[in-house]
Amino acid sequence: MSVVTMRKLLESGVHFGHQTRRWNPKMKPNIYASRNGVYIINLEKSMEQIDTAYAAMRDIAEKGGKVLFVGTKKQAQAVVVEEALRSGSFFVNQRWLGGLLTNFRTIQKRVKRLVEIEEMEASGVLDVYPKKEVAQIKKEKAKLENFLGGIKEMKKLPNALFVIDPKEEHNAVAEAKKLGIPVFAMVDTNCDPEMVDYPIASNDDAIRSVKLITTLMADAIVEAKGGLLSVAHNVDENEEDVTMKDVIINVEEQIAENERRRRQRNEERRNRRPYDRNRNGRGGKAPYQKRENVKPAETTNEEAKPAETPAAE
Repeated sequence: MSVVTMRKLLESGVHFGHQTRRWNPKMKPNIYASRNGVYIINLEKSMEQIDTAYAAMRDIAEKGGKVLFVGTKKQAQAVVVEEALRSGSFFVNQRWLGGLLTNFRTIQKRVKRLVEIEEMEASGVLDVYPKKEVAQIKKEKAKLENFLGGIKEMKKLPNALFVIDPKEEHNAVAEAKKLGIPVFAMVDTNCDPEMVDYPIASNDDAIRSVKLITTLMADAIVEAKGGLLSVAHNVDENEEDVTMKDVIINVEEQIAENERRRRQRNEERRNRRPYDRNRNGRGGKAPYQKRENVKPAETTNEEAKPAETPAAE
């Protein structure tokens, strides 16, 4: 039985790819069709890839391996932190620092500095420093915590990387590949699946999709440790699963509904305009019409003369 159902993938929007003009030809085997200028990912392929990645991730965790979750996109930042902490893993959810893996010793020096500042705060040593210097140290700590807080306890290189959007995180993928660290990744229709070891064809932009796939990978680690699973293997036997035909029908219904709402909004916008329309049928005030020059009325000589005042008697 698969780790997750196709219905769950459909409900999370995993099937939506990028626009057809933005795609990588190497993702063609993972594309089922296109609708309204958007590629539809083949969820049957995605399910197979999820099962393969899940088993491999679980094996790594069973051997005591540690995983580094990487997702610096806005929609991935919170999910990466949550699932990494739940599974006892490490994370990078801000900018990837160059050399974080390939120059690990230098990065460890910065981590050591972060730990040193935290110990200074805890022991009260900072209280004797001048206020200006304390402010500088706290500013340094905030910066280090922002970029290195998720790998503070990582004493050695990770045994695997889970990446959300390898195109966005190409530096992390390149460093892992150079060191022979296996990479698990969500790959959208604009990505190169050959960049990573365990690609999962999925929507890497929608929050719900990112949440689902990241949670599944975290569940693989949790399962290896004997913990409670969040999403994996949570299947309702009484609920009938869907097929790719159902997915396409769902997409076409959404397109029709979006078009109906668009027309309704346009109609409401037109009805709110109190002024008349011009001949082109567009909204807006009538075009300005220049007044014609009117010549002043001609006066006769008699009218131009001032009125005579009666003579005094």
